Amino acid sequence: MAVTGNVPGGPDAVGGPDVPHEPGVPGGGRGPLAGLRVVELAGIGPGPFAAMLLADLGADVVRVDRPGGGGLAVDPAYDVTNRGKRSVLVDLKSAEGPARVLDLVERADVLIEGFRPQVAERLGVGPAECHARNPKLVYGRMTGWGQDGPLAHTAGHDIAYIAVTGALGMIGKPGEPPAVPANLVGDYAGGSLYLVIGVLAALRHARTPGGTGQVVDAAIVDGTAHLTAMIHGMMAAGGWQDRRGANLLDGGCPFYGTYETSDGGYMAVGALEQQFYDTFVELLGIEGRAPARKDLARWGELREAVAARFKSRTRQEWTAVFEGSDACVAPVLSLREAPLHPHLAARATFTDFGGITQPAPAPRFSATPAAVAAGPALPGAHTESVARDWDVPALLPKEV
Repeated sequence: MAVTGNVPGGPDAVGGPDVPHEPGVPGGGRGPLAGLRVVELAGIGPGPFAAMLLADLGADVVRVDRPGGGGLAVDPAYDVTNRGKRSVLVDLKSAEGPARVLDLVERADVLIEGFRPQVAERLGVGPAECHARNPKLVYGRMTGWGQDGPLAHTAGHDIAYIAVTGALGMIGKPGEPPAVPANLVGDYAGGSLYLVIGVLAALRHARTPGGTGQVVDAAIVDGTAHLTAMIHGMMAAGGWQDRRGANLLDGGCPFYGTYETSDGGYMAVGALEQQFYDTFVELLGIEGRAPARKDLARWGELREAVAARFKSRTRQEWTAVFEGSDACVAPVLSLREAPLHPHLAARATFTDFGGITQPAPAPRFSATPAAVAAGPALPGAHTESVARDWDVPALLPKEV
């Protein structure tokens, strides 16, 4: 059965002193970032995910949505990246729109925007205008190409950003097109997570004696390139070939990859160290018959032996064989299957909130546990509460 409820300890977490909060109501108050105020200018992809992470950790995130909605046809009620936030509607192209955002900025610690370079400036909510109202503000900018460079003003998506960094070229089988890893490597790993790291680092500086606010330029190309640091080191040392499917960690190694089972499922094998490999071949049933693992010339033969053995049983049967061992073997699960895995269920890695099964907040904190506080923020649904809590009455509709 699916995991239900929030992460352990979440409902009992104590909110920060600056942001009133009731359980189940968005607006911060739980987790290590309780009391932090964040303005998010609505966008798609990595910006909203970064703001969701801050909200997960207790920040009071106010999303400024545009009238008429955003660019993706996703029902806002199911957009998990907007969970735990509050939403107000502001038309930045209207005469009073920029002033309303700056009113929020004056009371905020962080702003996150994902426009193309200079768009925020043209709208009147760029760094200069924001810092004039709030010198301590951390201004987070989320883009694919960054704020400068030959491609800075051109459109793009995750796949293009990871392509030029070399990351995409590493993924897939030799002789076949590179495999597309959804938008996890660029948008979220190289983009959102680096923006959050940058924002938190800049916040620490802003709160030191003499510290000031600043702009955090989080470009997906920069973050994704940074993720390949170890590989570049291995390549310089001669331990990595600059081609797909020829290395220890890219599927080129027969004891680090995936294998099909008799029922069409797959098992993932990561038996790199000798002691783990010994357990692997023993449980797989090819001990004494497998070619020496260090004989690269016979890796093809070893791969065939491993593949044939895995094809002899179902995924469930092999899972039972390797369960609890140090063979470093796991079943390849689908998104719907993952929450049911016994280990993930025991840790409440997933939670069911508002009828949506979704990943629980991560990482975990011993003193300030985080929890999903509310479902996806519907556009404009929290205008009154934000106007009250942030003391920005101008957000409220004018009486006729």
